[in-house]
Amino acid sequence: MKHLTTPLDEATVRSLHAGDHVLLSGVVYTARDAAHLRMMELIKAGRPLPLPLEGQVIYYAGPTPTPPGKPVGSIGPTTSTRMDASTPTLLSLGLKGMIGKGMRGEKVMQAMQQYPAVYFAAVGGAAALMAQCVTDCQVIAWEDLGPESIKRLTLKDLPLVVAADCCGQDAFRLGQEEYLKESK
Repeated sequence: MKHLTTPLDEATVRSLHAGDHVLLSGVVYTARDAAHLRMMELIKAGRPLPLPLEGQVIYYAGPTPTPPGKPVGSIGPTTSTRMDASTPTLLSLGLKGMIGKGMRGEKVMQAMQQYPAVYFAAVGGAAALMAQCVTDCQVIAWEDLGPESIKRLTLKDLPLVVAADCCGQDAFRLGQEEYLKESK
């Protein structure tokens, strides 16, 4: 188990390999489909983004309403391929990590090698448990998007698996290959 704290630097990203288990602490930002569309509009217009990208991690999640006395509601990952169209651009601007579920497309895998970055898989179906790792949650942009607004989360030991590394290794594909080999 590796303990990581954001922001991530290139040396940390290069030390991670598909299949590694990590506990992530520090600040990450939530952004889903609608927020990604708005970020791409800002980038195309040459305007600044509402969050820093250099060394940062984006969690593809939209927390549920916050219960009394808690920093955040349930916060599970959404399917990452929905953000694939904008991911290479964000990686080129310094994004170092993403958290979601499911496989990534080939263009994202290539961009992760070109601009060293890591993709973490979060456990789907464990959103209430994952919320226990969030110590603070603040909306920083686009409150009108509700759950899809950009939020600044502070994490303490969020359990993740390195799903894809900056060397092109993909835990999903490696797992399928191993399964197929064993089933013969």
